[in-house]
Amino acid sequence: MKYIIVTGGVMSGLGKGITAASIGRILKNKGFNVTAIKIDPYINIDAGTMSPYQHGEVFVLKDGAEVDLDLGNYERFLDIELTREHNITTGQVYLTVIEKERRGDYLGKTVQIIPHITNEIKERIRRVAKKSGADICIIEVGGTVGDIESMPFLESMRQMHSEEKAENIAFVHVTLVPLDTQGEQKTKPTQHSVKELRSLGLQPDAIVARCKEPIHPDTKSKIALFCDVPVNAVVSAHDARDIYYVPTLMEQEGLSDYLMQKLKLTPKGAPPEWDELMRKMSAIDKETRIAVVGKYAHLGDSYISINEALKHAGIECGCRVKIDWIDAEEFEKNPSSIDTLQRYSGILVPGGFGVRGTEGKVLAIKYARENNIPYLGLCLGMQLAVIEFARNMLGLKNANSSELAKTEHPVIDILPEQESIKNMGGTMRLGSCEAILVEGSLAQKIYGSTRLAERHRHRYEVNPKYIPMIEAKGMKFTGKNDHRMEIAEIPGHKFFFSSQFHPEFRSRPGKPSPPFLAFVKAALG
Repeated sequence: MKYIIVTGGVMSGLGKGITAASIGRILKNKGFNVTAIKIDPYINIDAGTMSPYQHGEVFVLKDGAEVDLDLGNYERFLDIELTREHNITTGQVYLTVIEKERRGDYLGKTVQIIPHITNEIKERIRRVAKKSGADICIIEVGGTVGDIESMPFLESMRQMHSEEKAENIAFVHVTLVPLDTQGEQKTKPTQHSVKELRSLGLQPDAIVARCKEPIHPDTKSKIALFCDVPVNAVVSAHDARDIYYVPTLMEQEGLSDYLMQKLKLTPKGAPPEWDELMRKMSAIDKETRIAVVGKYAHLGDSYISINEALKHAGIECGCRVKIDWIDAEEFEKNPSSIDTLQRYSGILVPGGFGVRGTEGKVLAIKYARENNIPYLGLCLGMQLAVIEFARNMLGLKNANSSELAKTEHPVIDILPEQESIKNMGGTMRLGSCEAILVEGSLAQKIYGSTRLAERHRHRYEVNPKYIPMIEAKGMKFTGKNDHRMEIAEIPGHKFFFSSQFHPEFRSRPGKPSPPFLAFVKAALG
C-alpha cells in the first residue's frame, strides 16, 4: 500500500480537501485504484450534531455515516463510495482507547497518547486502506500544523514514515503564498509553516502553494531552497475557474509524475473520462438561473453537494447553472417579495432542520406550483411541498409537521413504530435505502427503472392517514419504501418532483444525479 499524507499550514480553508481529492484524481487518471481518509481533530464522534454555521454541510455516506464535507469531494472526484471508517475523529479514537482500557485490554499499563492513541490511529488507517483494496490511500490531516488538536495525528504520521518503506509514503503540504500591497508573492508564511512541520519530525516531499495567481519561477526556487524540496516539487495551486480544473492544473504542474517517481509507481493507463469532462465544460454555451430557497443562504459550504449536483447536471446539458441563494426568511418578512421568483427558470428547496425559514419555503413552493415553474424539493423540501399542498389544495389551513408545530393536521409526523424514539434526538433514517417506483410515473422516467437506492437523513415521514386525500387532489406519491413515501410529484405540472432522500449525495461529474439532470432540463425548457 502506498500512502500520501496531505497536511496544511498557515491558515484553515486553503483547500486541503480539494488538493487531496485532486491528487487522487490525477493518480486515478494514471490507472491506479485510489481511496481516501479524512482525519478530523475535533472531539465530536462525527459531524452529525454540528451546525452548518460551524462546519458546513454534513455529508451522508451510503452506510449512514454523517461526515465532513471533504468526503463528498473525495466521492465526487474519485467516483467511489466511502464508509464511516474513512472519517477518523479525535472523539472516535479516544472513545475506543478508553473502552479498551476499561476492558483491561492494556493489561494494567498506563494509557498514554504515545503509544496507545497513536497506535489506534495507525491501526485504523492501515485497516481501512487494506480493506479498500486500493493501490494508493490519500490521508488528509484536518486542521493546521501547529494546532494542539492535531498533534497526536501528526505524531502518528511521523511514526508511519519511520515504519513504512521510503517508497511507500509521501507527504504533501498545502500552504499559502499571499500577495503584498505591491503584488509581490511572499514566501515567509510557507517557510514558517514548513519549519513548524519539520519541528514535529516531518519533512514535506512536495509543497502545494495556494495563490491568487500562478507562482513565479523565482518564487518556486525560493520556496524550494528554504523548505528543502526540489523545485519541481513546488506546485502552483493558483485560483482555477472551477474546482474540476484543479486536477488538470496539478497534472500540468507535474505533480503526478513527481509523486509516481517518489513512490516508484508505473502508470497503468486509464480511460480519459476526466478529459471528456473538461471537453464538456469548455463547450458550455447556454445558461439558466436557479433559485435555491434555504436557511443558510449566505453559507456556500452548507449546500455544497446541491451546488455540485446542479453543476454536474448543467455540464451534461451543455449549460452553466447560475445559482441565486435566497434566504427563506426574507419571504416571511416581506411576502410580496415572492414575485422576485418569476425571474428564475427553476426553484429548489433543500433539506434542513428546525422551524426557522420554513414558512418562507412554503411560499416559494406555492409560487412554483401555481406558476408552473420547475420545482425540485429535497428532504424537508418534499415535506414542505406536501404541507403546502394540504393547506392550499385540501383546505387544511393549519396542516404542518409535528416536528415544526403542534397541529390538528400533522401531514408530516413520526410513524407509529417510531413513537418510542420520538424524544431521542440522535435517531434518524440515515444512509442508503431502496424505493419502488410507480410504472409510468415521472420518477420512473427520470431513473429509467422501477427501483432506486438513495441516501437519507431525516426523522419524520409523510403521515399515511392523509395520503388518500392528497392523491385524490392530484399530488401523487410515486416512490415508496414499504409504507414510507419517498417521492411526491404533480402530474401535469411542467416539472414538480420532490424526494424524501438526498439525490445530491450520489451525483458525480460526468454522472449527474437523475433528478437534478431532469430538473435542469426542465429549466432549460
